[in-house]
Amino acid sequence: MGGTVRWGVLATGGIAAQFTTDLMAMEDAEVVAVASRTEASARVFADRFGIPRAYGSWSALAADPEVDVVYVATPHHAHRAAAGLALEAGKAVLCEKALTIHAGEAEELVGLARERGLFLMEAMWMYCNPLVRRMRKLVADGAIGEVRTVQADFGLAGPFAADHRLRDPAVGGGALLDLGVYPVSFAQLLLGEPDSVQAHALLSPEGVDLNTGMLLGWSDSGASALLSCSIVADTPMTASVTGTKGRIDVPHGFFHPERFTLHRADGSAEEFAIAGDGPVERHSLRYEAAEVMRCLRAGETESPLVPLDGSLAVMRTLDAVRDRIGVRYPQEAAHPARALPSAPRTPPPTAGLAVTPA
Repeated sequence: MGGTVRWGVLATGGIAAQFTTDLMAMEDAEVVAVASRTEASARVFADRFGIPRAYGSWSALAADPEVDVVYVATPHHAHRAAAGLALEAGKAVLCEKALTIHAGEAEELVGLARERGLFLMEAMWMYCNPLVRRMRKLVADGAIGEVRTVQADFGLAGPFAADHRLRDPAVGGGALLDLGVYPVSFAQLLLGEPDSVQAHALLSPEGVDLNTGMLLGWSDSGASALLSCSIVADTPMTASVTGTKGRIDVPHGFFHPERFTLHRADGSAEEFAIAGDGPVERHSLRYEAAEVMRCLRAGETESPLVPLDGSLAVMRTLDAVRDRIGVRYPQEAAHPARALPSAPRTPPPTAGLAVTPA
């Protein structure tokens, strides 16, 4: 695939609008269609962004011959159906995180993509951020020695009403899938899949997690990660990685950082900052879009920056956390709970480490 990549956007919520805005600022991307459950909603979105075609069904978007890749921006509970529909129609897919509502659905989706030889990627924009990539390479190159601890948190104060989607188990509500996926993904980017998971949570009357603390462990290295997520507390949203020879501190907004600091054992410190326009670049989703388009042009069906095995490993950890805190979603009835680990442990990804963007 060469030239302009043509995108179809499936869903019309806030994240879909943010992603579409960033796509339209890219010279090699074009948004040619949008779909929603109603044509009226799709038309409003299309008119807002000047998108040529608006569909009132997901299947119509999936069948559009001018769409090269579908961006799935639905709530978690619909990821499996929406992304699966696009894959069945032969489309490449970028699907919002968490990849699905539980690991069983994620395994089905990944299996379908691999069976069809089609591109699929979880929209974990953190992994594509130039500074996160730089930090990961520093850690892999031994800049802080052997990693011993990881700390990360993501919390919002809310409050969220009882009828808000974040309080609804049927759509994957709670802090974990919306916010906790970031600290977990951050830890597993550096350490791979844990073999020990402990968790404690405050649950809502509806049965979703409002505030969750997690302790992950890696027996081979002795490393641990202390993570938290919340929809009832405004946390610092910072991260720290400590090794035997130093530490990396990432300030507020660790999942889309503007800068981070490397503290060496000799007491020296070095700051790394993102190139470009600061917050504009820091908040941009264009990095993940650029990675999708690079993969499509190269004929790759998986991204080395956001590998599918890594996404599956994160989903298994999220399932294990929910098992510990007693949160179950209605969709899990067809997928019996499994003990951790449910598959061979996945190490941290190593591909792409040679690339150090400005």
